[in-house]
Amino acid sequence: MPRILGVDLPEQKKVSYALQSLYGVGKKVSQQVVEQAHVEGDKRASELTKDEVNRIQRVLEQFDLEGDLRRIINDNIDRLKRVRSYRGMRHIAKLPSRGQRTRTNSRSARGGGKRRTVGAMTKEMAAKLDEAKKGK
Repeated sequence: MPRILGVDLPEQKKVSYALQSLYGVGKKVSQQVVEQAHVEGDKRASELTKDEVNRIQRVLEQFDLEGDLRRIINDNIDRLKRVRSYRGMRHIAKLPSRGQRTRTNSRSARGGGKRRTVGAMTKEMAAKLDEAKKGK
């Protein structure tokens, strides 16, 4: 099992797809890495030689990936929080920060998995009220 940047690549996948298991590597970057490292993209990860793994690692050093990328992103979010920008305040409140609506959806952000009816009757309450009116 080839290990790159502290991550074990899935053996059964082709190299171009296996590289996408690294944080910060998508389709485009993985294709660039395979081309620059002169490795066949159709080859399975388990079939890589040590020389090919070393070439891939050297090419990947050009990019900010894994722990470095996570640190950069967290630093940017912390900076937004520190300067009390709108986006930073949304991060502090754990609400969507990219313009999504919160009146509906975003249940996980606003808390509570089950939907609660506010300001209107639920179907069960309406049915009980109807039964009470018919009973009189």
